[in-house]
Amino acid sequence: MSGNGSAASAVAENSPKMRVIRVGTRKSQLARIQTDCVVSALKALHPGLRFEIIAMSTTGDKILDVALSKIGEKSLFTKELEYALDKEEVDLVVHSLKDVPTVLPPAFTIGAVCKREDPRDVVVFHPKFVGKTLETLPEKSVVGTSSLRRMAQLHRKFPHLEFKSIRGNLSTRLQKLDELQEFSAIILAAAGLQRMGWQSRVGQILHPEECMYAVGQGALGVEVRARDQDILDLVAVLHDPETLLCCIAERAFLRQLEGGCSVPVAVHTTLKDGQLYLTGGVWSLDGSETMQDTMQTTIHVPAQHEAGPEDDPQLVGITAQNIPRVAQLAAENLGISLANLLLNRGAKSILDVARQLNDAH
Repeated sequence: MSGNGSAASAVAENSPKMRVIRVGTRKSQLARIQTDCVVSALKALHPGLRFEIIAMSTTGDKILDVALSKIGEKSLFTKELEYALDKEEVDLVVHSLKDVPTVLPPAFTIGAVCKREDPRDVVVFHPKFVGKTLETLPEKSVVGTSSLRRMAQLHRKFPHLEFKSIRGNLSTRLQKLDELQEFSAIILAAAGLQRMGWQSRVGQILHPEECMYAVGQGALGVEVRARDQDILDLVAVLHDPETLLCCIAERAFLRQLEGGCSVPVAVHTTLKDGQLYLTGGVWSLDGSETMQDTMQTTIHVPAQHEAGPEDDPQLVGITAQNIPRVAQLAAENLGISLANLLLNRGAKSILDVARQLNDAH
């Protein structure tokens, strides 16, 4: 009997219902919350699977005394996670999409782009300045942000303020704001505060006309091995079509500009009544020079979608076989077209100077 029991146990362990899917994530509290959100959605859709979360530190988590734009590494928050993916230590990885480079190593792809939270930036004020806005802060007040994109736009808009780099996870940055007398306010992504349940700290929402947001901001991306069709199928149900198309356009814009965190590039995207609108801009480091424009395209969604064998499965690092290909290509072409429009007007010289100045300081 004991032999039969062992055999039955072995069969149960190897049955599909007992399969364990290992999910990689960064160690920060926000990363864990984001990963838990994705895993909860997958559990609901695949109740027969077990999910194990494996947390690890990335280069961007370890180097906290240098501004992100100075480190010169495009995959600051993804490289170690991709290494684990490559070694099959994990089956999928959850990222903030804004941290994911627009060109991925060939072995990997973003298999799901989840529904976007509010992509805008917000201001959190030091307790003594609660009730103020950036406009009404005293002259030479210091505002903390590690983003060149935010610094350039806000310096142009609010020249009476000074901007200084601030690093660390969300709770660390809020602690620095509250306990040190160094910062009058800090700029954060609305999505992170929402996911942490800290919306009450928001003192001002920055609308796109004040500060456009980062490519992919507010969206989560699920990275998988490009050839692992089983896992691709597993996560593809998480794709949010509207978020996906907006982010393909944004990522194509950034890729065509050859931008990254070392230059100020920002976007604002909306999909309404079958029209996808993309506003994109580039800035000099001090915000004195800028180039912006808006383009739109019709997103045609056919009644039936059939992927042809000639299709390259990836667009700007994203695979979405369950979303009409024609709509994805329209979004990608919109991003490329807007980038080319700005490049033809001289955006490259603004970006080149910004890159050189950032490298020099």
